[in-house]
Order: sequence, then structure tokens, then C-alpha cells
Amino acid sequence: MLVSLLPVGVALGEDKGNMLRGLAAEVGRVLGAASACPSIARPRIGAITNRITAIIQSSGGEPDETAAIFELLNNSQSDGSRSVSARQIDCAAIERQLADLENISAPGAPAAAPAAGPARPIAFAGQAAAGAIRGVTANEIVLGISAPLSGSAKDLGLQMQKGIETAFNSVNEDGGVNGRTLRLAAADDGYEPTRTAETVKDLYERERIFGFIGNVGTPTAVVSAPFALEHRMLFFGAFTGADVLRRDPPDRYVFNYRASYAEETAAAVNYLVKVRKIKTDQIAVFAQQDSYGDAGFNGVMGAMRTLRGGDGGYVLRVGYARNSMDVDNAVAQLKAYKLPIRAIVMVSTYRAAAKFIEKTKDQYPGLVYTNVSFTGSTALKDELMLLGPQYAAGVIVTQVVPALDGYSSLVLQYKSALERYYPGEAANYVSFEGYVSAQIMIEAIKRAGPNLNTEKVVDALENMQGFDLGLGALINYGRSEHQGSHKVWGTQLSESGKYEPIDLQ
Repeated sequence: MLVSLLPVGVALGEDKGNMLRGLAAEVGRVLGAASACPSIARPRIGAITNRITAIIQSSGGEPDETAAIFELLNNSQSDGSRSVSARQIDCAAIERQLADLENISAPGAPAAAPAAGPARPIAFAGQAAAGAIRGVTANEIVLGISAPLSGSAKDLGLQMQKGIETAFNSVNEDGGVNGRTLRLAAADDGYEPTRTAETVKDLYERERIFGFIGNVGTPTAVVSAPFALEHRMLFFGAFTGADVLRRDPPDRYVFNYRASYAEETAAAVNYLVKVRKIKTDQIAVFAQQDSYGDAGFNGVMGAMRTLRGGDGGYVLRVGYARNSMDVDNAVAQLKAYKLPIRAIVMVSTYRAAAKFIEKTKDQYPGLVYTNVSFTGSTALKDELMLLGPQYAAGVIVTQVVPALDGYSSLVLQYKSALERYYPGEAANYVSFEGYVSAQIMIEAIKRAGPNLNTEKVVDALENMQGFDLGLGALINYGRSEHQGSHKVWGTQLSESGKYEPIDLQ
């Protein structure tokens, strides 16, 4: 019986470990199931969680044994939550079991031995056992990033890392957040999903991170986001606009800063059609052959359906394999296409994009190239300028942060901090995005208070409305809105290799 397990916090003798494991498995299942039932109020679950936590903490077991029991509790909660989601358990039955647990916790019921200090709820995986929160010490908070730090997309990962660390260094120099400094642990996944499974596990087990911030890429997010959700860890500010991180309703632990690929590509298509007066059947897509490319192409099709009155029609899609620059087949498909193409929406990385532009620019005079922000604006500009100014001139990139040549307070603050911590490092759209994402995370941690845990940060984010960073657009989150910004800016390269703002409307 569940009820009979609760008083085990009082001397249990030699069977204490087995009984605690039974408690963790049974009660964890009920708490996990209750958390997935919308009719059950979270404070009720939290009260029972506090009591279970106190019982385990006061058991006097060895640290490793106690940690294993907390891990079992966390896993049981995940199982319980999934069983409700899969409709294997009736919420009415869970309500009755939760009431039984509450009765045991009521005045006059056997009490657990007092814990050393205030009890901390650990109903969520990813938090450390024995009263500690994973990734949080008295002096430090450790967050993790899995990104390409080597390989053909390394500029994206390295710049994202620099932007986040620039923001962390700035706040650390001022004393940290609520007395704790912030540290970023980085792991190189090479922009390959097969490696991501190992990097996120390593960050979780070896670095014992509090949560993820700034992970790079869509195909890698397909692996890393489910890992974070399974362990109920924060997955914040990923460098991707894919729908896999934008579910309706949103996953509780996944938060985005940036506009989606659907919003970026819709802005590009609308600009091409309404401003440049290009017909919808004269627009093609050059996209990476994976979930990243799929996300961008789906955004183009959504915009086409809107413009064409419900029927997106046929849109030519050509592409290339991830982590390669082999665009010859894409160029051949474009040549073989019978209708004239006047614009290409590109959903690619910078090297592949530059190679495609190089091979098509002379053959299609006047062809308009638009790129989504993930392409990597600075790296793309550098690649094109190496080929010659004529290849850079007129290339468009949609952005999810303001133009870097502006003089807003935020841009100046970012550039000053970047120069301070990375002397000689040029301002970069990717690192600027990392800086912005980190600033939002810093604010959320600050609002969560000194007694930090994942749930408090999530609650702080979901209550963040009208947060003014100086972007020109306010940051807004809510229980049904886990994307802070929906704004898309337009930029276009000049022959001198400078990104100039353009109006997309």
C-alpha cells in the first residue's frame, strides 16, 4: 500500500534501503502521474514532494545510495507522467491516491524525521540528490551547450559559445546572480546527431549541468531536446527555428528566444513577392537534406499557401547533404527546371550557401538569394568576399537580432562586453544572439531567487512579460508561449561586405 510506505523516515532498521526504494518507486509514480493530470493543482503535488524529500534526506544513508534513491524517484515520476499521457491511467484514480498520501501527511499522522535545513522538492529529474540541485552550488551555476566546435559548421557553435560566455562574464564581474557565478560547459557534437547523444549525456553526467542553453542545430535538437525533457531539464535559447522546439502547447522545459524558421521564411517570401514583385512560381528553395532543411521548406510552403489562397502548389526544392559542400546536384536540378527561377530561399549553412551562390551567380544574372539566420551571417559574408565582391552584393539574410551596425544601447553593450572578454573579436550575429539569449536566462535565474531549482526558473520565464532588453521588441513568455520574440529583421550585403538593413514589408 502506498499509505504504509510514508512513515519510513522514522528508524527503519536493516530494511531501510529497500523500503526507501519502494517508497521512491510507488510514490514517485503517483506524483509523476498527478503532474500530468491538468485537474490536479501543482501545490498539492509540491507539498507531498517536500515530505518525500525530507524522508529520503533524513534517512542517514550513504551518499551514493541516497542519490540512487532520488534517481529512482525521478525515473518513477517520468514513468507515471508518461502513463497518463498515454492514457494508461485514469486521473480520477490518481486523485484518490494523492488524497491518501495527503491524509498521511495531515496533522496527527506519523512524521518524518526533520531534515537538515529546509526540504527541497526533487520531483523533477535533473536535480541532484541529498538536498542539492544539479549544477548548482553555493557559489556557482553550471549550464551546458552542445554545439559544433569543429567541422564545417564550427563557426556557428564557437560564436554561440562566445556570445553566451560574454554575457556570463559580464554578470560574474558584477558579482553573479544572487551570489552565484555562471559557468558554461561546452561539448562538441560536430553538428552530427549521432554524436549529440553522447555530448548531452556527458554534460549531464560528468559536468552535472543545471540545464542547456544555446544548443546549435535542428537535427541535433531532435536528439538533445528529448533528453532534456526526459530529465526535466531546461532547454533554453537553442540556435534553431525549427518546429520541433515549438510544440502547441509548448513543452514545459523548452524555451526559445528567436523567431521560427516559418516566420523567417515567410518574411523572405513575402518580401520577394510583395516588394520585389517576383511571382510565387519563380521562387525555389535550396535546403539542407535533413530536419533543418525540412523546417525551412515547410515555412516556405506555409507562406505560399497564404499567398496562393490555400494551395501552396509546387515549389522546386534542391539541396545537399549535411556537413558537406557538394551542391553540384542541386545546381543541375536548377538548370533542368523548365520554369524561370528568379529567387532562391536558402536554408543552409554558410559554406554550402557560398558554394551554391558561386556556382549559380554567373549563370543566373539577377537571381535573388535570401538566407535564414542560421546560415551564419558573418561566416557567409567572409566566404563570399573571398570569392569576390560581386558574389556578396545583394545577398539577403533574415535576422532574429537587430543590425550590428546600429547604435542602440543593447548593441553597444554587447560590443563593449565582447571587446572586453574577447579582445579583437569582431561582432557577429550568431554571438549576438547567444548574448541576448544568455541575458534572458540571467534575468530568469535572478527572478527565481537564491533557492534555485528548475521549476522556479520555468515559472519565472512563464511570468516574464514585457521584458525590455533594448531589442526594439519586448520579450514575452507565458504558459502557452515559450518563444520570447517573433520579430524578423532584414539585412542585405553590399559589395564592400557590409550588412545593410532592408525593410521586409
